[in-house]
Amino acid sequence: MNKKILEVKNLTKKFGDVTAVNTISFSIDRGEIFGVVGPNGAGKTTTIKILTTLLPPTSGEALIGGYNVVKNATKVRRIIGYVPQMLSADGNLTGYENLLIFAKLYDIPSKERKKRIIDSLHFMGLTDVADKMVKSFSGGMIRRLEIAQAVLHNPKVLILDEPTVGLDPGARDSVWEYVKTLAGKGTTVLMTTHYMEEADAMCSRVAIMNRGNIAALGSPHDLKISIGDDGASLNKVFEYYIGKNLDSGVSEGNFKDVSRTRRTTKRLG
Repeated sequence: MNKKILEVKNLTKKFGDVTAVNTISFSIDRGEIFGVVGPNGAGKTTTIKILTTLLPPTSGEALIGGYNVVKNATKVRRIIGYVPQMLSADGNLTGYENLLIFAKLYDIPSKERKKRIIDSLHFMGLTDVADKMVKSFSGGMIRRLEIAQAVLHNPKVLILDEPTVGLDPGARDSVWEYVKTLAGKGTTVLMTTHYMEEADAMCSRVAIMNRGNIAALGSPHDLKISIGDDGASLNKVFEYYIGKNLDSGVSEGNFKDVSRTRRTTKRLG
């Protein structure tokens, strides 16, 4: 069995005269948590859109589970779960109803749906609010519901685009505990984040992107050694390669706040 679950080879995406992603290459091992960090406009979200079959590359290729994201897009969608920056939960439905819609979209057999949904709600700590309207959820609860949606079909790769944007530190920690548990069960995770301490704590390897290129790639420890300071924070490593501090204080907020925050992040990123 190929140890690599995801392979990116000379991937490029151009929008007219603008090169959003510039011949990048990397691979991700099965069961790994792999992080991509970078300033707004670095090409992170464009890369994610290509990997989730939402955007065709200009050149190069990407393979997930051996399937080409362009030639075998339908098969790729069957083996990935995707949590986008933009709000994907419907505030006017309950938590259970949101999961039921996704269960149908993923063609989960009707006789399995209820158990899968109940198990997912339990795993994500949402059993007590399963029948409540999602618009009453906190930001952390919404994000956990969205992850539950994305893993209902037991994907081989879970792709998270800024999964904790707009959440307070406590909610972020809660979300990542669940993600760590998923990885421990064998799910490969590819995530983008603006939080350096999050990438440091969560990821086995991190790619630092800037202006469509990968400026550096390695384990957090190796990246620190690369700047001659193995005791440095990953934020210092980022500043060394990019020259800008990404972290910004945010509060978790309610459904409307989360929606507004993610729209803003989407526009900038």
